[in-house]
Amino acid sequence: MRPEDFIGANAVWLGLAALILLAVWLGIRIVPQSEKHVVERFGRLHAVLGPGINLIIPFLDQVAHRISILERQLPNASQDAITADNVLLKVETSVFYRIIEPEKTVYRIRDVDGAIATTVAGIVRSEIGKLELDQVQSNRADLIAKVREQVSAMVDDWGIEVTRAEVLDVNLDEATRAAMLQQLNAERARRALVTEAEGKRRAVELAADGELYAAEQEAKAKRVLAEAEAFATATIAVAIRENGLEAAQYQVALKQVEALTAVGQGAGKQMILVPAAALDAFANAFSFLKARP
Repeated sequence: MRPEDFIGANAVWLGLAALILLAVWLGIRIVPQSEKHVVERFGRLHAVLGPGINLIIPFLDQVAHRISILERQLPNASQDAITADNVLLKVETSVFYRIIEPEKTVYRIRDVDGAIATTVAGIVRSEIGKLELDQVQSNRADLIAKVREQVSAMVDDWGIEVTRAEVLDVNLDEATRAAMLQQLNAERARRALVTEAEGKRRAVELAADGELYAAEQEAKAKRVLAEAEAFATATIAVAIRENGLEAAQYQVALKQVEALTAVGQGAGKQMILVPAAALDAFANAFSFLKARP
């Protein structure tokens, strides 16, 4: 039998077999791990195919959208914002997101990147408008957290998950930067003056403390001397009371002898005229000593 005769006789069966093979080929869909496929039946959403082997009805179901579920990054965007104290800032932002529900994304939003970029810009302007310039600089982490939270809430209806939203940089215009630099220099000068004044005040306090300490020590020394003098006077008074007038005369003569001795020990070479009464003082002192038992 010739091939032509065989094909002619079995054309129906061969056509049916080809149709079955085509149906099987069209009914099996292998979805990569990084994608999800949106299936429509007669133009309406029917199913979302996940990674792996999936079965659909040929000729009735159609894969309308192949959506990547990998994380994406929007191009860095820069927008102007005005703080609560009327300072113009240029804020640079970056957003990372991924599609987790493709059936929402393909039927609710046309330009995903543009919509997210517009949402982020509006939220950043709104949040910065609530803060003053110093708060924007010092509370960068809080600002980023608020932006990420609000962006996530806004894009949830689009089947999108925002994995990261960052405020990369906050720049000032030249006039504001010059004014801030001038303010910074003035603050540094003020701190230097305060430090110098504190140093001088501390030096005066230490000097006063030193003088007070010296005065206290001098007063203590005078008190000790006064106590010693009082003790000596009391001792002499007791001696006079017990020994009579001779004890007083002895003390007076002894003081005269000590005075003459101190004059004789002075530096330099000079002639000292000693009055006769002084010689009598020596004699009286020795006599008193001999007279004491």
